[in-house]
Amino acid sequence: MAQAARLDRTNTEAGDLVDRRLSIMVLMGGPSVERSVSLASGEAVAAALESRGHHVRRADVSPEDLSALEQADVDVVFVALHGSFGEDGQLQHILEQRGLRYTGSDAEASRLGMDKIEAKRRFAKAGVPTPPFAVAEAGRRAAPDFPFPVVVKPADQGSSVDCSIVRGASELDAAVTHVVDTYGRCLIERYIDGPELTVGVLAGRPLPVCQIRSATTFYDYQAKYQDDRTEYLFDIDLPGELLQRVQQLSASAFEALGCRDMGRVDWMIDAGTCHPYCLEVNTIPGFTSHSLLPKAAARAGISFADLCEQLVRLAMQR
Repeated sequence: MAQAARLDRTNTEAGDLVDRRLSIMVLMGGPSVERSVSLASGEAVAAALESRGHHVRRADVSPEDLSALEQADVDVVFVALHGSFGEDGQLQHILEQRGLRYTGSDAEASRLGMDKIEAKRRFAKAGVPTPPFAVAEAGRRAAPDFPFPVVVKPADQGSSVDCSIVRGASELDAAVTHVVDTYGRCLIERYIDGPELTVGVLAGRPLPVCQIRSATTFYDYQAKYQDDRTEYLFDIDLPGELLQRVQQLSASAFEALGCRDMGRVDWMIDAGTCHPYCLEVNTIPGFTSHSLLPKAAARAGISFADLCEQLVRLAMQR
C-alpha cells in the first residue's frame, strides 16, 4: 500500500513537471557528416516545443566545444545530433556525468545502435533475422562466404554515408579499402533484393510500418534528404501477417539493444521468399520534413509537436 502510494505520488510529480512550462535545451549540429541534417532536425524540434509554450535554447556542441553544457540549467536536454559523437554514446555519457536529464537511449544502447557489427550480433542472439555479414578492418580482410551482390558500408556511420552496392569481386577490394581507410572498420553484408521497410518505435511500441520507394536504385543520402521523388508508403502491398511480424521484431530489436524512448528499425524484405532482414536500429532518427519517425507517428495520429512533447515527457519521468 505504501509503495503504491509512493508510485502514485511519483507519477503525479512527473505529471506536474510536464504540465508546466519547461526549460529545454535542444542539442543539434555536432561534428559528424550528418551535421546539416542534425541542424534541420534540431530546429524543427525547437520550433515544435516552442509552439507548446516551452522555453527552448538551441545549442551546437562538439567534443571540442561543450560550453553550452556549462550553462545547462534546464529541465531536460533534447538530443537531436545524428552520427558520430551525438548518436554513438559519447554525448550521452557526458550528459550522464553532468547529471543532465536527456531524451533518447542511454550511452550504452546508443553505442550499440551505432556499432552495426555488435548490433547484428545482438539481433542474432535475440532471434531477430539479419543479413549474413563479414567484417574488414586494417590488417584483416574477411572474404564474404555469400554471393554477390553485397553491401559495403562503414560499421559506425548513419544516413547511408559511404554505403555502396558491390556487384562483383573486381569491385570489392576498392570499396572495402576506401571504407577501412576512412573509418577503420567495414561491414560487408549480403544484399537483400526486395522492398525496404522501416518501423518507428515510440516508448517501446512499434508504429505503423512504412515502405520506402526510392526513385534511384539505392536509398542513399541524397534519396533520404534531398530527392523529393522518394515515396513513403503506408498502404503496403505485402501480407498483413508479414507486416505484423516486422512490427513485433522491431520491438524485439529495439529491446535487444536496450533502447528507450524512440528509435527507427530498418528492414529489407527478400522479394523471393518474403523473409524479413533487420539492418539496424537508429537511436536518434531524423526530425526533418523527409524523416520517417515523424511520418509514422503522424500515421498513428500523433502530430509532430505531440511527438516532441511525448519524448520530453518520457525523459522527465526518469
